[in-house]
Amino acid sequence: MRKPKFAATLLILLITAIPLQAQDAGAAPVRSAAPTIDIRQMFVDGGAIGYIIVALSLVMLALIFEHMLTIRRQTLMPQGLADEIPRLVQQGQLKLAEERCIASSSFLGYLLAAGIKELELGYAAVEKAMEDAAAQQAARLMRKIEYLSMISTIAPMLGLMGTVWGMILAFMEFERKANPQVSELAPGIYKALVTTLFGLIVAIPAIAAFGFFRNRIDELVAQTALTAEQVFADFKRSMSLKRRDERRQAQTAEAGIPPVAPVVRREIRG
Repeated sequence: MRKPKFAATLLILLITAIPLQAQDAGAAPVRSAAPTIDIRQMFVDGGAIGYIIVALSLVMLALIFEHMLTIRRQTLMPQGLADEIPRLVQQGQLKLAEERCIASSSFLGYLLAAGIKELELGYAAVEKAMEDAAAQQAARLMRKIEYLSMISTIAPMLGLMGTVWGMILAFMEFERKANPQVSELAPGIYKALVTTLFGLIVAIPAIAAFGFFRNRIDELVAQTALTAEQVFADFKRSMSLKRRDERRQAQTAEAGIPPVAPVVRREIRG
């Protein structure tokens, strides 16, 4: 009697399991379906704030392109300038040397022009003038890249503002409806998060570009200052020798020893 009961029970289980398997098989494709993202629709959903962030991204790209052309070694330190200026200074053509430096419109040119103006006051004045000019030009370069830092700060804030505004509009469904469904709130929340995504997409490369150009400016400023000092190396050496001779003459005068006249050699002709 037990075998017929067992067989009947097994048959009932199989009959009930078949519809369940069919139901699972039909539901599987629905679960595996993934939502698609339409880029054009995302721009539309971003609204006015999204378009402002897109405009900031274009400004960021333009600034990066401009900085790549202007903040580089060839622009800040033109080739040949560091070799031409010492030759003009040795020849006494200070006015021409200053004009060549100003005409170059470069970082090194401004430093050398500031030093040439103070040549008559000695090397200490030349060094001080070049330090002041270097600080001024470095600050000007840093102000140029500050706009990238501003964009990296403003873009995510605009995105957050758009998200907050979208969330407010999404949750206003509770005011119009007593118990809205999640499916009714999801589109509004999705649209609200689009602006935050746009802001982060703009802010991340802006921060990276700002750090890159800041490090490049620090490196090029140090190299330009060193090159400017090397240009006036001969002048510094001549001033040191002149001061040493003056000290020797002063010591000789204090000791009461007459200065020794330079010996002039004469050629003996047969």
